[in-house]
Amino acid sequence: MLVKTILNRCERFKCFVYGQVRFVTQAGRDSLDVEVKPRKGSAALCSCCHQAAPCYDHASEPRRFEFVPLWGYAVFLVYVMRRVDCPRCGVKVEEVPWADGKHQLTKTYMQFLASWARSLSWTEVSRRFQTSWEKVFHAVEYIVEWGLQHRNLDGITAIGVDEIQWKKNHKYLTLVYQINGGVVRLLWISKDRTVESFSAFFDMLGEKRSAFIEHVCSDMWKPYLQVIAQRVSQAVHILDRFHIVARINKALDEVRASEHRRMQAAGREPLLTKTRWLLLKRPENLTEKQEPRLRELVQYNLQSVRAYLLKEEFQLLWTYISPAWAGKFIDRWTTRVMRSRIEPLKREALTIRRHKPLILNWFKAKGAFSSGVVEGLNNKVKLTMRKSYGFRHYKTIEIALYHSMGALPEPDVTHRFC
Repeated sequence: MLVKTILNRCERFKCFVYGQVRFVTQAGRDSLDVEVKPRKGSAALCSCCHQAAPCYDHASEPRRFEFVPLWGYAVFLVYVMRRVDCPRCGVKVEEVPWADGKHQLTKTYMQFLASWARSLSWTEVSRRFQTSWEKVFHAVEYIVEWGLQHRNLDGITAIGVDEIQWKKNHKYLTLVYQINGGVVRLLWISKDRTVESFSAFFDMLGEKRSAFIEHVCSDMWKPYLQVIAQRVSQAVHILDRFHIVARINKALDEVRASEHRRMQAAGREPLLTKTRWLLLKRPENLTEKQEPRLRELVQYNLQSVRAYLLKEEFQLLWTYISPAWAGKFIDRWTTRVMRSRIEPLKREALTIRRHKPLILNWFKAKGAFSSGVVEGLNNKVKLTMRKSYGFRHYKTIEIALYHSMGALPEPDVTHRFC
């Protein structure tokens, strides 16, 4: 079977035909060069207005467009570009169906590399297919930009917003996800975690689409609370249980560590040694060795034990169905904490009191929306960054995350190679 026959089956272009196929050796690497010629009587297209226009002249040297490798050999489509005399745009380089703009890679090859870049690191993709990291990056960039231009943003009724650290020295990203209607995808990435970075998402979405948002999940970060109140005031704003419980656990761990240091300084028996996860775990998640150790620990009148019991009591909040009864439980629990004289927990109790209406929205939404989904997506973000050993530039991480988590549409091709 001829190479031209294979190409005509998997990559056939209207108004163009394949010519000679020959082996070429450059820089010690063999490749297949496939000549492409315009079909007789076919008109060239203007690259600006995409309309047919008469030919003006030809380039002096042919251009080589890299195609999907065949049997380990690099494949190049070789074509002498024409310029057209467009009555609307003037003299312009013609548009060719296998490449876009000044890209040296064909659209099919860029989609081929981008599909592998979802499973492997970009460095590994470049090594596997004997290309450069920059070409893999540009391939993913092209697919992402095409997907962002053609994605459908209608029907978004629930979103989740969170931040994630991507560099040292408190360098954060703001991430917005769609979490409704069986669709879970990344919608927006922005530098920092400021009012401006989150507001830019609603600027992109537009007022009409923003008006359809019914539920928003977030943590207690003030800029996010401010933007949500201003831009989607009609939505039910949910402060999810994950963030609230995480803050209480952090306060409990602070109490345990402080009391352990005091006991060590006083020369007392180190009862709290290796008890961090013993106190932070839910009782049903304890191991067989941890259960008797916990039963023994709670017999002591320690501040850490009292904080632990208050933390476990707070878990009863999520068993309520009625927002009114849940609100009464919050009032009783925060009052008990304020009387406990456990400062880290008192700090969190004041925060819970201050955000009580937003916490009760979780019950109004009947637990249908949770930031647990957002945290799961954040773990995928971290996996993408670990797989690439981190990203030096913001543009790179933005493209990588949209590519792996944006559920973006892809250009149609005559044949998918993987």
